[in-house]
Amino acid sequence: MALPLEDYALIGDTQTAALVGRDGSIDWLCMPRFDSPACFAALLGEPAHGRWRIGPADPVVSSTRRYRGHTLVLETEFRTADGAVRLIDCMPPRDQSPNLVRIVEGIEGDVRMELELIVRFDYGSIVPWVRRIDGVWRAIGGPDALSLWSPAELRGVDLTTQASFTVRAGERHPFLIVWHPSHESPRWTDPEQAVADTARWWEEWSSHCRYEGEWRDLVVRSLITLKALTFEPTGGIVAAPTTSLPERIGGVRNWDYRYCWLRDATFTLYSLLVGGYTEEAVAWRDWLLRTVAGDPADIQIMYGPAGERRLTETELPWLPGYEGSKPVRIGNAASGQLQFDVYGEIMDAMHLALQSGVEPDPAAWELERMLIEHLEQIWEQPDEGIWEVRGPRRHFTHSKVMAWVAFDRAIKIAEQFGEQAPLERWRAVRDRIHAQVCEHGFNHELGVFTQYYGSRDMDASLLMVPLVGFLPADDGRVQATVAAIERDLLHDGLVLRYPHHENSRQVDGLPPGEGAFLACTFWLADTYALQGRFDEARRTFERVARLANDVGLLAEEYDTGARRLIGNFPQAFSHVSLVNAARNVWSGRGGPAEDRQARARGAKPTA
Repeated sequence: MALPLEDYALIGDTQTAALVGRDGSIDWLCMPRFDSPACFAALLGEPAHGRWRIGPADPVVSSTRRYRGHTLVLETEFRTADGAVRLIDCMPPRDQSPNLVRIVEGIEGDVRMELELIVRFDYGSIVPWVRRIDGVWRAIGGPDALSLWSPAELRGVDLTTQASFTVRAGERHPFLIVWHPSHESPRWTDPEQAVADTARWWEEWSSHCRYEGEWRDLVVRSLITLKALTFEPTGGIVAAPTTSLPERIGGVRNWDYRYCWLRDATFTLYSLLVGGYTEEAVAWRDWLLRTVAGDPADIQIMYGPAGERRLTETELPWLPGYEGSKPVRIGNAASGQLQFDVYGEIMDAMHLALQSGVEPDPAAWELERMLIEHLEQIWEQPDEGIWEVRGPRRHFTHSKVMAWVAFDRAIKIAEQFGEQAPLERWRAVRDRIHAQVCEHGFNHELGVFTQYYGSRDMDASLLMVPLVGFLPADDGRVQATVAAIERDLLHDGLVLRYPHHENSRQVDGLPPGEGAFLACTFWLADTYALQGRFDEARRTFERVARLANDVGLLAEEYDTGARRLIGNFPQAFSHVSLVNAARNVWSGRGGPAEDRQARARGAKPTA
């Protein structure tokens, strides 16, 4: 059975990633890309579905782990009654084929070690053909192959590969796995040099971080995680390297997050700019423009790492799921949903990029105009909303607010950068959306904004009303809405996305029940900062920050009852929100939250 998510760490090469357990087992790995079929899928089933474990043969007395400085080189130390060893794991930023390096280093005494390698291509469904070629162990299954270089003598036992060896103080035993197309030969890499090069690469990248505020280590670790989740060839950032980690243990809210969501655009740009990573911010902006190019009527809310549009959702019945949480899904049917908030995020991201010094692009403005003209035709329709509900479409308040953002930022781009646009018409649409939201998104009986027109329920996405500058943070309607969110959605200091009662099934089409949403809790901290409630902002931020595991990683959600991380892991949106909230809470006014409000008033960003 897989470990609690807190017990996993991330290693990656900025094109794919692996989860390494505290026990030395790599339980999840997709090759050669984030969205490729997994060759180690024990995370969603049993060891027999694929894993690579290296660990002591005798009982472990204690273990500790850490990342080597500001890098993605993981070091896990095991202590047994006979001594101690260090397991070093990394995936070197790739030159050609992806590879994974593991080195066992003796620290003291003599420690007996065991290796178990179970390769199962296509998410645990394909048992490979294993053979030795020129002394190299090779597993082949259809188009995929993994080759292993090992100093230990390998043996085959019950469709697994095993080895036993003893490590003495001062010894280093290197292991290397390389993925390659089955019709090609693998390229060998020196493991020791690969570890040194990987550490040097990450240290150099991390050294450019310009954030010097409070919680710097958490911010740097979050930025490293975002970089690790970046698909380097295109600049797209996947939401997580995993699929089907449940939002409720044993539940059905299990989705594939190995794709790039458009709604993350502005948050991601801010976090990269806060960290000083302009090059990555530009790459993300360019990925966004390439990806949404074409007929604006065909825009999707998510895409593959290289901009792929066909993300057909399929269930894998042979995998029992993480702690029995079924179904296991690959692909994501939400990619075909209508969600108006993505238009607002795209235009806000484009406005932010220009105000941050990115050179204007005539082709980009042409595309942006097409998107706005399309939105002008459809914004009064209902949609599936930010939470990608699988119930009926509704007039979600947040969706309409973000439609307002789309027109507002398009107008400001035209005004501030001299672009041609039908400004009077766009201003009229912007004002009409604002008036409609204030009339129908606001429940006059309750005195608060609600989840959708005519609803009485709260929704954490309503925190965006002040955060995007739709209304000032000190507006009475905003203050009442924040108070209602505190009353209805704040539990143990963490924020739920929306209420989960039996009636909620009518909204999202799924059984009720999920954890608190960590990004939403950071939004509450941002809102407190905007309202000048700095003590509450700090407490809320630190409440979430304490939930990061021992190596600084956050999942999508947190189960306050079971006191554990849940949902796909690590989650980019959680780390993006951490970086932005750290700046907001540390600096008070002047962080990304204030910037979005200021840009709605026409000012320049300070991030």
